[in-house]
Amino acid sequence: MSKNRKKIKTQRKNEITKGIFTTLEKEPKKSFNYKQIAAKLGIEDAAGRNLLIKRLVQLKEKKRILEEDRGRYKVIPTLKTYHVGVIDITSKGNAYVAVEGMEKDVFVANTKLNRALHGDTVEVYIYPKRKNKKNEGEIVKVLERAKTTFVGIIEVKNAFAFVRPIDFRVYTDFFIPKEKIKGAENGDKVVIDMTTWPKDADSPFGVVTEVLGKPGEHNTEIHGILAEYGLPYEFPIEIENYANQLDTSIKASEIKKRRDLREVLTFTIDPKDAKDFDDALSFKILENGNYEVGIHIADVSHYLIPGTILDDEAYKRATSVYLVDRVVPMLPEILSNGACSLRPHEEKYTFSAIFELDKDAEIKDQWFGRTVILSDERFAYEEAQHIIENETNKIPTEVSIREGSYAVSDAVVTAILSLDKLAKIMRQKRMQVGAISFDKIEVRFKLNEKNEPKSVYFKEAKDANKLIEEFMLLANKKVAAYIGKQKPTKTFVYRVHDEPDEDKLMTLNGIVSRFGHRLNFKNKKILSESLNQLLADVKGKKEQNLVDTLAIRSMSKAIYTTDNIGHYGLAFDYYSHFTSPIRRYPDVMVHRLLQSYLDGEKSAKAEIYEEKCKHSSEMENLAAQAERDSVKYMQIKFMQDHEDKEFIGVISGVTEWGIYVEIIENKCEGMVRIRDIKDDYYVFDERQYAIVGERTKKTYQLGDEVRVMVKNTDLIKRHLDFNLLGKLV
Repeated sequence: MSKNRKKIKTQRKNEITKGIFTTLEKEPKKSFNYKQIAAKLGIEDAAGRNLLIKRLVQLKEKKRILEEDRGRYKVIPTLKTYHVGVIDITSKGNAYVAVEGMEKDVFVANTKLNRALHGDTVEVYIYPKRKNKKNEGEIVKVLERAKTTFVGIIEVKNAFAFVRPIDFRVYTDFFIPKEKIKGAENGDKVVIDMTTWPKDADSPFGVVTEVLGKPGEHNTEIHGILAEYGLPYEFPIEIENYANQLDTSIKASEIKKRRDLREVLTFTIDPKDAKDFDDALSFKILENGNYEVGIHIADVSHYLIPGTILDDEAYKRATSVYLVDRVVPMLPEILSNGACSLRPHEEKYTFSAIFELDKDAEIKDQWFGRTVILSDERFAYEEAQHIIENETNKIPTEVSIREGSYAVSDAVVTAILSLDKLAKIMRQKRMQVGAISFDKIEVRFKLNEKNEPKSVYFKEAKDANKLIEEFMLLANKKVAAYIGKQKPTKTFVYRVHDEPDEDKLMTLNGIVSRFGHRLNFKNKKILSESLNQLLADVKGKKEQNLVDTLAIRSMSKAIYTTDNIGHYGLAFDYYSHFTSPIRRYPDVMVHRLLQSYLDGEKSAKAEIYEEKCKHSSEMENLAAQAERDSVKYMQIKFMQDHEDKEFIGVISGVTEWGIYVEIIENKCEGMVRIRDIKDDYYVFDERQYAIVGERTKKTYQLGDEVRVMVKNTDLIKRHLDFNLLGKLV
């Protein structure tokens, strides 16, 4: 045999060997005969099949593969298993790795992290399992960093500096060369970029990219919250310049391409301090007695053109961020508060969903498309609520919620009252088919001119809020169904919500049973009904916020995707986000896709939009975390002025290191550390959601009412500590 032929044969032998292992390892629980393996490897010639059979026998004899049945082979199970997952580092420095498809997370001790940081995608080696032991392993390799930007406090030395991250889950400080501190002074809060982590270095290296200011100062802390999540707080100058050069005038040539609704009664209902109005309602009574209701949404896609730097910036942000003292918009002000804001007495381009409804809120006809509107009036929720609450009296002619009072036409009053009745019917129908009613209390602050919190109040959804909600839900649902039901299937952006985690619901049931409530798991509909009953029963009671929070946590997280599975919480088979393109990029995508399909264009590529959906979901999650942190920050700032006051609170969480207490009157939550409770030695009882005194057997259990006083407020770490004064009898 010539050297060349021998080389070719050896090469093919190696290829077949590699193919055998690839095939068997891809499905380790299955066994395959030589014909199945040949088919997977594309081997069709007799010589190739013979070589495959020969290699299978040789590998079996060398105990490199297993012959399960005669002529059927599989990979040999190994105790050394390597998996890919995402690492979650705890406050104690240990970690858990969540591996897809694995029921239990893998525990990793803090000495086995191998430079992995919180949120990183890692390769983890799982130790051979010992009897009754949890999954335990060590990090082998960091595959992808979750983030490389961190916020911390800088400590400047003579020749270098260190930055201590604010996030307790980042267990290492960062070494910063002196020439890379960007003028930061000792003790400043800064933003750094991690550049490298040399093998022989204890700490990663970084550079300061921004000096935020002195810790504890308001803007320093708010900008720090945004920076922690990689969220911007201003637009680059080139984006502002581009936006300011847009032609935002209303043109007759463009109006001709749209349905003209400027003569139809139209109005907005928004929070009284709102600056952008991205949705309006129109109302008309038809000759047949039915109602024509239009849901009109700012046509952001008219100005936001794919491929421009403005669109790239909007996509990167994906959402507006609503912090306690400000809004960080997705779009520059000229669009968000100007051209795309449906202000009264101004012509605006809109994208509309128009429905003909009878008096039972049954849809008789629908239409979707681009429009032009002229809003007749702007209402605050309180003003619309005033009209609804005075329905039984003579029709009100004045509303005086805002400064001064002004006349309201009979036509507007009729429209609001009619829409309210339709909304209540639609809401009742949703509840009857299994929708879940989450009306969780939202904490708000009244701030002075220095952004200091002077008082706390709670945002409550009344009939006027629910009126708007129902018609927005209607538009979102029907737009999604219009595209989702088309054949052949078209790519679309859906807002989906999976069924809840049954284990979490069982845990919730165990907790609420302490307050005399229970869930019914008989079937999906009855479970939804019992959840609604639970949420209704706790309204106004001390345990409301605790139960609301736990119920929401038991739910799956709503996400954006092109794969429609319906929306469990709303009980909709089809649902999307169409109604807020000023503040959500997925709504912009929905407008573009809807218009392209109305124009008869072919389906968009699913993989492109799925990637955009994933990004939008991730950015929404980051924005929500930043919003929660800003509320927590303001709560702690508020409590700084109440350090000598005694409060009554509810135990909202129990852990091995302490109990969390939520103050009833202002919803501020802080911790009582176990080590600070001096009357006994307390041990965490996971089964009872309690800490129990070893000597006295005294218990502090989830849901108990206790008396507390502020011990310590830390604005920089956003931590609130309480002293426990005792349990209410």
